[in-house]
Amino acid sequence: MNCAIVGLGTALPRLTISQQESLTLTQDVVCEDERQRRLVAVLYRRSGVRNRHIVVPWQTGYEWSRMNPESGRGAGTALRMQTFAQHAPPLAESACRQALEQAGAGGGEITHLVTISCTGFVSPGIDAHLIDALDLPPTVERVQVGFMGCHGAINGIRVAQGLLAANPGATVLLCAVELCSLHYRMNWDEEAIVGNALFADGAAALVLRGSEGGHAVVRDTASCWIPDSAEQMSWQVGDHGFDMRLSAEIPGSIEQHLAPFIERWIGEHGLSLSDVGDWIVHPGGPKILDAAEHALALSSDRLEPSREVLRECGNMSSPTVLFILQRLLDRSSESKRPRVILGFGPGLVAEAVLLM
Repeated sequence: MNCAIVGLGTALPRLTISQQESLTLTQDVVCEDERQRRLVAVLYRRSGVRNRHIVVPWQTGYEWSRMNPESGRGAGTALRMQTFAQHAPPLAESACRQALEQAGAGGGEITHLVTISCTGFVSPGIDAHLIDALDLPPTVERVQVGFMGCHGAINGIRVAQGLLAANPGATVLLCAVELCSLHYRMNWDEEAIVGNALFADGAAALVLRGSEGGHAVVRDTASCWIPDSAEQMSWQVGDHGFDMRLSAEIPGSIEQHLAPFIERWIGEHGLSLSDVGDWIVHPGGPKILDAAEHALALSSDRLEPSREVLRECGNMSSPTVLFILQRLLDRSSESKRPRVILGFGPGLVAEAVLLM
């Protein structure tokens, strides 16, 4: 059964934070001495990010940093989740409305709803809001893909593909929404502070049907658990937000293991690396993009769309690859298929989608 993307929408919060504003906030509330301030300045300069969108004013970070002074870690998880419940649903709704409009579909046509997030949890949650706001049928069947990290949208596409295989006449609405800024780090940790320089907020949505039409057809998905990497990336619920830890070993693991996995997988479809028209690689950071570029033997311009989204929007976790796909679709006057979507998440795991 084919799984076609017939509608795509994205949404960003109205508020922004420049890298200079974020650097100032981090130096003021996190750094304990001049050495740390210098290290953070270098980290921000090398982040590949210029601007990000956030749901609450960046100055709120100062207020949050003064909460729970005994721990030094700022606002508690309960407040961060309350903020998620306030801001995530309308952002998701905006992306979904765009996707439905592009697909020429009404809310009443949706049979299945797939929601994706790793930065907040509340129930009733985003799915309930979308059912009410978009007039989805009360019988819509729901799936929540939670805590999968930056490749969450790929996991969601795999779910949609399975739903369409089991229900050939279905129309699936998929929405990924993340408010990464709610987990801004308020104390010093060298393996966690990088998130302050990279992560941002955003939402993206797809409408998928079992057809050959649309912008692209999902031919296959694949997953690879990279050996001996469990300590390199982790995402845990803490008392003061969710704690992301990123090891400097990640790029080396990607460079070592990515190509054999991808070559074997697309080879099953009669393709080689040179046959891929567009590489839609999640911009976890500049070093991750460099590692993927080297592993796949790509010229420096092939991942420019990923770097562009990182530069302008930051790392929004799961929706990010759909922002990159949208830009490629908007710009392509002629087909550049096949395309490969690629993301990396805690584990360390590589997830991929083949689009034709």
